[in-house]
Amino acid sequence: MYYIRYIIYLVVIFRYCFCLAGSYDDFFIAITSDDEPSLRLLLARGFDPNTVSPAGEHGLIVGIRQPSLKAVSTLLIWPKTNVEVRTQRDESALMLASLKGLREICEQLIARGADVNKPGWTPLHYAATNGHLRTMSLLLDHHAYIDATSPNGTTPLMMAAHYGTPEAVALLLDAGADPTLKNEQDLTAIDFAQRGGRSDAAEAISAFIRRKRPKGAW
Repeated sequence: MYYIRYIIYLVVIFRYCFCLAGSYDDFFIAITSDDEPSLRLLLARGFDPNTVSPAGEHGLIVGIRQPSLKAVSTLLIWPKTNVEVRTQRDESALMLASLKGLREICEQLIARGADVNKPGWTPLHYAATNGHLRTMSLLLDHHAYIDATSPNGTTPLMMAAHYGTPEAVALLLDAGADPTLKNEQDLTAIDFAQRGGRSDAAEAISAFIRRKRPKGAW
């Protein structure tokens, strides 16, 4: 009798583990293929939305990288989803969504309490890097610190000057970014623009500084 119970116990455990493994694979397949109905079904059955992939990334991060917008939206409306998960490089979901200019996803993340002013590299740095004006405006409307400094002192304006667009530079300047700040390498936003071969950005920043100087000053 004891052995029969033991065998039954092992069968139950085996089936449980088999189903769990299947759900694990199905979860990431649903995210990468943007299969919202399958993802919703898994979550409704109790699958953990914060499960980490074999590569060490949370499902939310995987979805934003794709991007799988329907899957990400589904994860964001699920109460148990942690919106402050990080990549191995300490990038938040809001940072990655900002880098891609996924404004609607950024709105959902912010509504769920995602940190707009994460210490170090911030979502505004990432949005400015690719010149995503609507995303930049959204972040600023939610009190993103315009002169946020990265670990080496780089500001969003510096990133926009080197990598972004003249429009991104203008948006930050008009919103109050300080073009005279220097990072740890003693570089200003103008230096970033010049190093990136961005003469248009360098001239726009120089003209802005000249306009701000008192009349009669050089």
